[in-house]
Amino acid sequence: MSQRQQFKGRSAFIFAAIGSAVGLGNIWRFPYVAYEGGGGAFIIPYLTALLTAGIPLLFLLYAIGHKYRGSAPLSFRRMSRGTEVIGWWQVGISFVIAVYYAVVIAWAIRYVGFSANQAWGDDTVSFFVDDFLQQSGDFGMGGGWVVAVGVPLIIVWVFTLVVMRAGIQSGIARLSQVFIPLLVAIFILLVIQALRQPGAAEGLNALFTPNWAALKDSSVWVAAYGQIFFSLSIAFGIMITYAAHLKRNTNLTGSGLVVAFANSGFELLAGIGVFSALGFMAQAQGVQVAEVVESGIGLAFFAFPQIVSTMPGGAVFGVLFFVSLVLAGITSLVSIVEVVIDAFEDKFNLNRTASVALIGGLMAVVSILLFPTATGLNLLDVTDHFANSFGIVGAGLTIVILLSWGLRRLRVMSAHLNEVSSFKVGTTWMVLLTVITPLILGFMFISELVDTIQNGYGEPAMPSWYVNTFGWGMSIGLIVIAFILAALPWRRGVVEAETYELSQKGANR
Repeated sequence: MSQRQQFKGRSAFIFAAIGSAVGLGNIWRFPYVAYEGGGGAFIIPYLTALLTAGIPLLFLLYAIGHKYRGSAPLSFRRMSRGTEVIGWWQVGISFVIAVYYAVVIAWAIRYVGFSANQAWGDDTVSFFVDDFLQQSGDFGMGGGWVVAVGVPLIIVWVFTLVVMRAGIQSGIARLSQVFIPLLVAIFILLVIQALRQPGAAEGLNALFTPNWAALKDSSVWVAAYGQIFFSLSIAFGIMITYAAHLKRNTNLTGSGLVVAFANSGFELLAGIGVFSALGFMAQAQGVQVAEVVESGIGLAFFAFPQIVSTMPGGAVFGVLFFVSLVLAGITSLVSIVEVVIDAFEDKFNLNRTASVALIGGLMAVVSILLFPTATGLNLLDVTDHFANSFGIVGAGLTIVILLSWGLRRLRVMSAHLNEVSSFKVGTTWMVLLTVITPLILGFMFISELVDTIQNGYGEPAMPSWYVNTFGWGMSIGLIVIAFILAALPWRRGVVEAETYELSQKGANR
């Protein structure tokens, strides 16, 4: 293992962590979840989830990476011999997410150009699915490689691997320090233009008018915890990996609070921009806002092109929106790839060039071969669902149960956080991680598990063999591979080397 690189300062780490947290989901998922969850009333479950699960779990992951000074597998191995498999499970999840996440960025790159002449015409859905992605609708792999998607995807991976080769400070941190301010500036311009359009007020009324009755629905609270959990990049292994590159006396909890509230602030900004634009589209079509609300791919590639075609100065608005997606996506992608590269550097004693070329190159090849194809959209859909609902949630649930109830390491982690941080954690923090977070994550995991087993996946439901292969099979395969990698021996001295030991006072707490 080469000598571990470090962030040059706290601000570099904060920008990198915000770059990881602020991704596509902040722009195309939060506004819809907030609207469906009671509009203005959703702020109550959202803040509750942030304070009782998001921030406590973020602090815990920072403590693991900072104390044990390694990638996710090495940090868990140094914590306890039998837990390394959890780190490799997170590495596998990050590998899968990175290979399909990159193709969405490639779509956004092409749509920056399409915005200039509204190439999608009158039927944005048909253009996206049939003309641009050239989807056959079949369930399988391959069916023809789509050059229009493949070329920008290759560009995305070349750019990403160049950033990864530059390292944690010169690559990831510097990229985030440029892209995040640029993203915020561009999105503010987008919001201003959206707010100037007729119908924007109706859109904001739809988003912020509180529906207090929604708070009686337990699914709204679960959705709030899910939004916080996914948007903060928790349980990917990212925060453990990043924290391992921090200097000894870095203020962990103070940095965590900045990252968490910056992420939430951007989500609020995204909600204002998206619903102002949706309000404009609803007025232009003479319908209610509820009839044009979309999320995810439907919002970005179906609804927004319609808005661009209708709005005066729509080309500029479209360029701003899709450039925002590209910037947010790239800063998140590099953080996910870093989890994988860092892990293989540690375990197999690879230098940076070799790890980027071999591991990063492998991720790029898999991504470029599988997703710009005539069956790529179905493959992305099923792998995304299982990687998030069962991979990330399952890993997060395992970590909190293991540390709070199994190994009982929360007191040690609390002491480590308090030794280097300004905002102290104590009994309340441990109770939240011991009781609240496991209950919420357990409910999310089990309810989704039962629903998928009973009803299958997809609307309409995908064929069983397809879900069993690329959904369940992929999920189980990641765990099997994690056990195999964890069983391989470490080089002598690696596991024992370099941990930030607590002071005697902290160790005795």
